[in-house]
Amino acid sequence: MQSGSGFPEWIRNTARIYRKGCVLSDKNYLLAIDNGTQSIRALLFDLQGNLLAKGKVELEAYYSKQPGWAEQDPEYYWASLGEACAQLWQQVDIDRSLIRGVSLTTQRGTLINVDAHGQPLRPAMLWLDQRQAEVREPIKGPWGWLFKIVRAQATVDYFRAQAEVNWIAQNQPDIWAATHKVLLLSGFLTHRLCGQFVDSLTSCVAYLPFDYKRLQWAKPGDWKWQALPVRREQLSELRKPGELLGHITAAASRHTGIPEGLPLIAAGADKACEVLGAGGVATSTACLSYGTTATINTTRSTYLETIPLIPPYPSAIPDHFNTEVMIYRGFWMVSWFKKEFGLREMQRAKELGVEPEALFDELVNSVPAGSMGLMLQPYWSPGIREPGLEAKGSIIGFGDVHTRAHIYRAILEGLAYALRQGKEKIEQRSGTRITRLRVSGGGSQSDAAMQLTADIFGLPAERPHLYETSGLGAAINCAVGLGLYPDYPTAIAAMTRVGQVFTPNPEAQRTYEQLYTQVYQRMYKQLKPLYQAIRKITGYPA
Repeated sequence: MQSGSGFPEWIRNTARIYRKGCVLSDKNYLLAIDNGTQSIRALLFDLQGNLLAKGKVELEAYYSKQPGWAEQDPEYYWASLGEACAQLWQQVDIDRSLIRGVSLTTQRGTLINVDAHGQPLRPAMLWLDQRQAEVREPIKGPWGWLFKIVRAQATVDYFRAQAEVNWIAQNQPDIWAATHKVLLLSGFLTHRLCGQFVDSLTSCVAYLPFDYKRLQWAKPGDWKWQALPVRREQLSELRKPGELLGHITAAASRHTGIPEGLPLIAAGADKACEVLGAGGVATSTACLSYGTTATINTTRSTYLETIPLIPPYPSAIPDHFNTEVMIYRGFWMVSWFKKEFGLREMQRAKELGVEPEALFDELVNSVPAGSMGLMLQPYWSPGIREPGLEAKGSIIGFGDVHTRAHIYRAILEGLAYALRQGKEKIEQRSGTRITRLRVSGGGSQSDAAMQLTADIFGLPAERPHLYETSGLGAAINCAVGLGLYPDYPTAIAAMTRVGQVFTPNPEAQRTYEQLYTQVYQRMYKQLKPLYQAIRKITGYPA
């Protein structure tokens, strides 16, 4: 398969596509579908990791019939996927037979109940949904005794309360009785594309009976089968990243324009694909994702719990793990600020015909490092163990000098502080020092956010060569799965590279180091008793 020059034989195949008046030749192509929370994209890549064309459809993230609910019509995702593909084909005139395969990456933890034909029985429950099931019977047998001994009962009860399948079984028993399969969004779209109930194991980041250590559905004796009403036959068959899921059906081809019979290759979930697409797979490299959920990940070949009893998630590289620390509402806070306080910049950007981020960067840069002592703790949604269930977001240090610009910068700084704390937890648990940062996600497009990240971490912050790192990671899975590259190191070297690098500013770094060690690291411990009192008095969060 390899030529004497070190390049695969397919490089020599002759093809032509025309895009915006440019002629590109000697290429094969990969199609990646990326269904996130805010949008769905159809992305066409070449084998050097260049994005050739994109179709993007903005999504209504969810609708809510009751406070705390977050649902969406599964058919809305399928219709939007077709629309994104239609936009893609409008942008590029290509012989579609040159597309060698397609891969799919989606948001995690969004559940869909379907019948035997794959038709939804109820709206999808998104990962943002906050409703909780009742925890009724205790876990029985040795598992129950063990959880009491190691004081893990609260964590197990949290898992059971958060599990969407428990809520549905308790509150919509007719729907649960009619459920043939419990699918993640990835599994639902995979079924629509290839007609089979199969999914990538890397997508299994949800409250389901999945064994994260063995990267497969839990064995029959596992406690999760007691904690959840799911039966094994209600779950999809799992494939490793890079393995074949199926082939595009005639019906899916009519809906999307993707050639019938094209192989559908398993990829990772969106965060795992971001890590892969950013090229940050060395144990000494941390990948930050400034998305709706902000995360910091490293990739390892061994199972390692950064926080005890919270598993690492499956990596987009087969048989590897992502040691992830998550800030649940991450860059959602930035969106909140823009909605509540950023109308001026949004309107001005529209008048000037520029991206709003450029004007928000001006807002950040109008304030010195440290936001004149304004400090934000970004726990706007509570975690499982660290922080505790009672945690809330906090801003301290207000004075008469502070403006909305200071608040905006404090949000970005607070997120970076929290992710640095995650970095230190990973280093402590793994014994591996992190020396490089790769930053992706929507927030990575802000130069100001990139710079203050470098300053707070005291490390250069590297922006990947393109923004669509999640889609690129899926394309890498596709390329290796099809044998277009012999292995992941080769594909990563060929398809990923560093773009702009932001180096720490020594003066800002000194300011942040003092604020982080003397203030931020003490905030949660100092505020925890007050959070507990608020929860006791108001009942929030439940």
